[in-house]
Amino acid sequence: MGTGRMHAGEADIDDDLVRRLLVAQFPHWAGLPIEPVDSAGTDNALYRLGDDMVVRLPRILGATSQVARDHEWLPWLAPLLPLAIPVPLALGRPAEGYPWPWAVHRWLEGEVAATERLVDPRQAASALGEFVAALQQIDSADAPEWARVASRGRPLATRDAEARSAIAALGGTFDRGELTAAWEEALRVPEWEGRAVWFHGDLHTTNLLACDGRLSAVIDFGCLGAGDPACDLMPAWIYLSADTRDAFRAALTVDDATWARGRGWALSVGLIALPYYEMTNPVFAGVARHAIDEALADRRG
Repeated sequence: MGTGRMHAGEADIDDDLVRRLLVAQFPHWAGLPIEPVDSAGTDNALYRLGDDMVVRLPRILGATSQVARDHEWLPWLAPLLPLAIPVPLALGRPAEGYPWPWAVHRWLEGEVAATERLVDPRQAASALGEFVAALQQIDSADAPEWARVASRGRPLATRDAEARSAIAALGGTFDRGELTAAWEEALRVPEWEGRAVWFHGDLHTTNLLACDGRLSAVIDFGCLGAGDPACDLMPAWIYLSADTRDAFRAALTVDDATWARGRGWALSVGLIALPYYEMTNPVFAGVARHAIDEALADRRG
């Protein structure tokens, strides 16, 4: 998707802006080649810097809080996880007409881990399950307030209005009655009453990287938080399929209610994202459609 606009209120970002920011704030990197990264990511514009770095600039105000959080928390999480995650190198400040903080990260090799590119999709499903399990096992006692109030750790009911609005918008594409029944079934699942656990919150195709056909890294921690672990079960439907879903679950310790809430999360993300991105981000719209299709098919049994 490059740096094309997907939201109202996006900042104007291009190669020249990135160069000017580097010259002003990190002149030791200013002479390196800069190349836009073709990404379906929705909240940040990415520019490869030299061979081993990437400049990451929020597109919208709502993504700006992630910059400082990544800088503080990702280096702490990285050694505790079995897959690579981004390593922030430097924090940039607003300047040159760009209104928000930005960052330089270490470049992670790999390509988007689309399932058709994987050597062994079941092994990848297990590896992703092991990543989620490891994240859940990290002590969350000192998780900051922003993590504990992160939206994807809250009950599914907090998404009810948005989900129903999306169901109405998608009535000509899917069976509105089936969507409503599936969503209301998810809302009836008991809420999480356990301890808050760390979650990534956005584990879908474009946030997973593979090297040589094997899952290698997890990126974009913009939804990072601590709460109900159900949102990190979303990849079972938003990324995987019936052929690999069991391998993902086998790597986790998860009760049936949390699994059912995870399916509800996948459904809600698909519902809300599809009408929003259908005309501006076909890759993410495809991810959303897959989530809806898989959640409905799994419910049918």
